[in-house]
Amino acid sequence: MASRLADVQSAYLKSAAHQPVDWYAWGTAAFERARVEEKPILLDIGAVWCHWCHVMDRESYENPDVAALLSQDWICIKVDRDERPDVDARYQQAVQALTGQGGWPLTAFLTPDGDVFYGGTYFPPDQRYGRPGFTTLLTELARVYREKREKVAAQAEAIRAHLAEHTIEAVPGAVTEATLQAAADGLTRIFDFTSGGFGTQPKFPHPAALEFLLARAHDTDLSWPRDLVERTLTAMAAGGMHDQLGGGFHRYAVDARWRVPHFEKMLYDNAGLLRAYALATAAFPDDADAPWHGVAEDVSRWTLTTMADPAGGYFASQDADVGLEDDGDYFTWTVDEAKAVLDPSEFAVLARHYDIEPTGEMSHDPARNVLWVKDSPSEIAKTLGKTEDDVRALITSGCAKLLAARSTRPTPQIDRTVYTGWSAMMASALLTAGGCLGREDFDHHALTTLERIFVEGSPDDGATGIAHAIGGAFGGILDDQVHVAHAALDAYEATGDRRWLARAERLMEHVWTTYAADEGGLYDCVPRGEGGLLDHPIKPIQDAPTPSGNGVGALVCARLAEQTGRDRWRTRHRSIVTTFGAALEPLGLHGATLLLAADWLVHPAAHVVVVGGTDDAAGAALRRTARAVYHPRKVVTLLAPGDDATGLPDVLRAMMDGSAPRAYVCVGPQCAPPATTPDQLRDTLRQR
Repeated sequence: MASRLADVQSAYLKSAAHQPVDWYAWGTAAFERARVEEKPILLDIGAVWCHWCHVMDRESYENPDVAALLSQDWICIKVDRDERPDVDARYQQAVQALTGQGGWPLTAFLTPDGDVFYGGTYFPPDQRYGRPGFTTLLTELARVYREKREKVAAQAEAIRAHLAEHTIEAVPGAVTEATLQAAADGLTRIFDFTSGGFGTQPKFPHPAALEFLLARAHDTDLSWPRDLVERTLTAMAAGGMHDQLGGGFHRYAVDARWRVPHFEKMLYDNAGLLRAYALATAAFPDDADAPWHGVAEDVSRWTLTTMADPAGGYFASQDADVGLEDDGDYFTWTVDEAKAVLDPSEFAVLARHYDIEPTGEMSHDPARNVLWVKDSPSEIAKTLGKTEDDVRALITSGCAKLLAARSTRPTPQIDRTVYTGWSAMMASALLTAGGCLGREDFDHHALTTLERIFVEGSPDDGATGIAHAIGGAFGGILDDQVHVAHAALDAYEATGDRRWLARAERLMEHVWTTYAADEGGLYDCVPRGEGGLLDHPIKPIQDAPTPSGNGVGALVCARLAEQTGRDRWRTRHRSIVTTFGAALEPLGLHGATLLLAADWLVHPAAHVVVVGGTDDAAGAALRRTARAVYHPRKVVTLLAPGDDATGLPDVLRAMMDGSAPRAYVCVGPQCAPPATTPDQLRDTLRQR
């Protein structure tokens, strides 16, 4: 039987093309067949980076006996959650409503109309781990569907009704400074003051919450927001979730101390973390010796060497494993493996620095060590009687050897799909890091990426929206539109090229006409008529795990209002935020991106206009400073002498006297005297 999945774009679906299951990709054909044959539907949602998805594939979907059972009683649909986030979002909500549990693989059992009547995540082929056996479950659910159709229909209808009642989080309300402070106070109640981060275990990074706390540190006289940010950045940088050799971050840690990760690396996680580390580096310039100071450069280096498509764009993810018996073996070390690579003096230092011991952290192979920072160079220097410089040199040489040896191992697969929204997130993060760290070389690939997205991801430069992936026909996802618009504004602020501003505004006009709800907020996707739960409306406000579409959309509207002076963007910004205003405080951690947008509504932005060319040193220095200095609500406009200032706020245009190089800073209606040197501009921004 020729597989329907053989020629699809998705790496996850292609990986299942050899299976004996008669898989359909998501679409109307599967539902039509299910209705004609009066069979229920098995829906499997997973991802190419998902370890337990591959386990279930091998144990069940590659088993001819299971395939025969499925062929007899079920119509089978396989979905890549990265390729179809709209499908995943709805069925995750449905299964969570039913079982209280979600994740991947998501295994849902549907009526021919696509409604859920049972579900879960991973099911072993036979009963174990406290979970029912998959074959037993398939047989019993097929019997229930045949014999108790009314009961199945009632269960499915109850779940649909629950979704309709509970999953639209539009709770209108005013947003004030008290709202922001209450949300920040709520973060302290779930903060781990021992190990940094929020909650216990598993531990996820939540970069938007860190960015929100950076804003709180700037806007208040309180010291604890900075303390929470620094504790978390330090702990994550030292932990095993941070790839100490190759750079970048794994998806999350299974323990509270950040030491043992799930080893897959996601582009969007690294984009958020790169932005958080870069902004914190700019916000706390007095912290130059902090142990996390170089992490933004580390993530940028990993991105540009491992995940960047030379033509523009960034690859979606890197798998955790190279086989099902493997659990991060590519990234971990035994004592013997380390000794075989390092000379004795290097091993003596790295064993202390990275806690390389005979008994490591990995339960599947206790000899394997996750590299995490146990002892600092100064502590090691005291213990071994060496200078700190000697210790640092041995760490540098030893890490280079370990990395070279690691590169000879079988390498976990990289999903080379270029998703436009995720690539825009990374382009935005690289532009932010380039500005904060003074690394204009980071800008180049980011700008190439965004140019490719507008040229290859849209037939009309964004006027009718952006495709979900380069080379794919599927589109209509809110996240892609708002992330690309957000990154286009970053490109405008980095270059002064008004094409980027025009693209951002044109794309957001499309968002407003296509995704905006009459009663407020933005829907996550366009209607498709594909069946199932896709007719269930969602207005995403939770960062789960990527920044919410409504949060990013509101931020883009706020920035467009400052850059263009057009009231409609200010009105749209306010509309999105206040549509969810009463939900912000209780959402807290999970609504951090929308909290950032609310912060722009409560407090005025700092608008920096630099008049000066790139060809003169003074003007270039002012441009670099405007990008480098931290302010939580900053927009930058770069003008060459004689450029048209139309669209700037009236108060800024009134100040500008035609002199160059000059930098003008206004926060709301209050403006500082023009700055003519980087130091003057830096001091002005830090005081506002």
